[in-house]
Amino acid sequence: FFKFDWKVQRWNLVVVIGAVIGGFLGSHFLSNDSLVAINPRTISDLKSLGFDSAGQAYLPTELFNINALTNVKSLLVLAIGGLLVGFGARYAGGCTSGHAISGLSYFQLPSLIAVVGFFIGGLFMIHFVFPLIF
Repeated sequence: FFKFDWKVQRWNLVVVIGAVIGGFLGSHFLSNDSLVAINPRTISDLKSLGFDSAGQAYLPTELFNINALTNVKSLLVLAIGGLLVGFGARYAGGCTSGHAISGLSYFQLPSLIAVVGFFIGGLFMIHFVFPLIF
């Protein structure tokens, strides 16, 4: 899993840099200032978890603000989450959207199993692990 020659496939680095630049441009210059339409109960649940910007911003400022980079807990959550997503995509033979869109459209059983696993993992994460972290 960890043997990768960046010199042969430099375009991967260009994609990563483009994704970071595109995300920055999209969040800072292409977003409107309208409030996010979220259920009031969800807003109160998120505020009880410490997300005071719930319902006011698409990106929670508690996680995506520049001040989050000085918080060790936020850095650990983002780093460990990124590693787990990368490992899971490599282990499953593709990402969630690849399996869900391409794999399921070709009626591939491994993609169906992967999508069901992704969904169950997401439900477990948001209902059991997420409240423990925050």
